[in-house]
Amino acid sequence: MRRSWVYTPHSGGKRVSPSDQEQTRSRILAYAEEHYAGKFTRIDVRFRGQFCYVDAYVEPYVPKNYDEKRYGETREEHAERLRNTPIHLCRLRYFGNKDSWSMAFFAYSSEKYEPCLFHNGRWSGTPEEAFEVSAVYLRE
Repeated sequence: MRRSWVYTPHSGGKRVSPSDQEQTRSRILAYAEEHYAGKFTRIDVRFRGQFCYVDAYVEPYVPKNYDEKRYGETREEHAERLRNTPIHLCRLRYFGNKDSWSMAFFAYSSEKYEPCLFHNGRWSGTPEEAFEVSAVYLRE
């Protein structure tokens, strides 16, 4: 029986080199600043093996009538905890082409990264396109 190789955008990949990491991080941060300035306090881009993880941090809304007794922390402690809790946006998978990554969107319903199509209907796209898809969590 002959087996043929089949490309799947959601398995495998190649380790991202340090120079590609820096370039990708710069691209994502520049895109976020240009298109979503004011919607986040900071963006965190980190790498592990073939993956690039993108998280956002925002200034939280804490109601003025926040009940400290109910939640067991002061309004300020609550705000600080939320301020330091990331909003997971997406995970990119690298295959050796800086302009063609697959992506998985972080689904809060399952608390897992789920394979996701880009807006162009394809399984691969640029880091900027991946940020655009996952920035739904940053829109008001």
